[in-house]
Amino acid sequence: MNIISLRRRELAQLLGFGAASLPFLTPRMAQAQSRRETLVIGLDTSDTITFDPARQAQYTPPMTLAACYDTLMTFEAGDYVNPKPALATAWARTPDGKGWRFTLRQGVKFASGATMTAEDVKFSFDRLIGLKEQTQVYIKAVDRVEIVDANTVDFVLNAPNAPILPILCNPACSVMEKAVLVKNGAVAGPEARDQDKATEWLNSNSAGTGAFRLVRWERNSQIMLQRNPNHWRGQSDFERVVIRHLSDSAAQLLAVRRGDVHAAFNLIPEHVAALQGDPNVTIDKLPSLDHVYMALTQNPAANPALSKKEARHAIGLAIDYDGILKNLLGGAATRAAHFLPIGVVGSTEEVAKEVGFHQDLDKARALLQQAGLADGFEMEIAYGNAAVAGVSYQVLAQKIQSDLARVNIRAKLNPMDQVNLRTVYTTGKMQGGLLTFWNPPAVSNDLWASAVVERVAKRVGWEVPPEMAALVKQASESQDMGEAAKLWIEWQKKVVDQANHFILFQPTYQVGVRKSIKTFPLTAAGWQLDMGKVTLA
Repeated sequence: MNIISLRRRELAQLLGFGAASLPFLTPRMAQAQSRRETLVIGLDTSDTITFDPARQAQYTPPMTLAACYDTLMTFEAGDYVNPKPALATAWARTPDGKGWRFTLRQGVKFASGATMTAEDVKFSFDRLIGLKEQTQVYIKAVDRVEIVDANTVDFVLNAPNAPILPILCNPACSVMEKAVLVKNGAVAGPEARDQDKATEWLNSNSAGTGAFRLVRWERNSQIMLQRNPNHWRGQSDFERVVIRHLSDSAAQLLAVRRGDVHAAFNLIPEHVAALQGDPNVTIDKLPSLDHVYMALTQNPAANPALSKKEARHAIGLAIDYDGILKNLLGGAATRAAHFLPIGVVGSTEEVAKEVGFHQDLDKARALLQQAGLADGFEMEIAYGNAAVAGVSYQVLAQKIQSDLARVNIRAKLNPMDQVNLRTVYTTGKMQGGLLTFWNPPAVSNDLWASAVVERVAKRVGWEVPPEMAALVKQASESQDMGEAAKLWIEWQKKVVDQANHFILFQPTYQVGVRKSIKTFPLTAAGWQLDMGKVTLA
């Protein structure tokens, strides 16, 4: 790894210190330390708003949160069906059959050195539930957590058959140290929503049992983690981790080639191709469960044309999905019909071909005429100044703009800061179309589908009929996988017909990794990388 070329000041900036902070390091000592003790990652982190697990709902922060916090259970790369033990060593139905009882791992220590207890577990979930953020909706089936004894907790459910186990694997359900949280303004229970003040502290610190702890976050600059010497799985190979905000693929390509970063996460296809045959870099690939999509409002006050289903269908039929997959992504992607990614129950490539939108320009023009829009119409497409899965939102927006122009739908592009874009979207203030992502906080059909009918529908002005929510509940709680698959296909047909969301692609991760790294375990479970398991060659 070619960090030898870094000057003392550059090394200080890379590690997040001022140059004056390193007076004790000779150049040779500093170079050796940086090579062997610091894992450096290049990543576009412009969407990051917070590192409070209970308030997190963005694309990139779960990677950091999963490194700093542990959950009761987790998923191992490649198996997203069967949760594996983490802070809990065993789980079974409660005696009444209506909840789940977890046996806690003994001797687990937080980064502070304090031992984890059942009180910490209860406080973490009482706070998560009380804050009533989006993360609480993920575990809406959990009524409360009760302590059975020092090593046992019960999750009392209001829907006994809800698929709660996989959802508890997501970083929002992290166990946090009660004493540290309370000291820094955390409140649990119903008062949390109005009185909790811990988020600001959690944006620069962490209170978990994970392999690392957060010590610094500078928005659109860097994130710095320090090794947790008390981690129950053993210490990481790395003393620290630096996640450098690099929004440009060319900058990431240069950085990974030079050895300034160990891994580059946002490489476009041509830069991935440029690394083929590089003696120092490999391309690690993994099919993801994420998807990038365009949301489309039907609010007539925002755009009267989009209130007509025929016009929305015309948009869905005008987009060149195959061109996006082949030309913009180099084929490193697939596409689902809707918010259920290829590979989960009820979602296959065959179902997507049968149910999803595909380009048909003649049919799109006919629908516009049917809607009284034979001359087309104008609309806005908003997107973030960022890249996702190897393509910039700007390039994606320009491609869709060109596609829509073929049926005389005239799209005006509106680039925005990622944080502002999310605010516009979540508050339902979008004026037309909006490009964004969905990555699973956990692997659960219920989470994907419930997100559509409970939250995302409100953002686009769709008043969901009760039977749609009932269909999601029925499919989620079905104990027969064959029946569940049929119900999920029926659900996809209905939401595709509603035409508020168009899945553009489900990417394959393509990460450039220096060969000085031995293991680099990517995962599709929602946090992209099991950072604590990265090892040196």
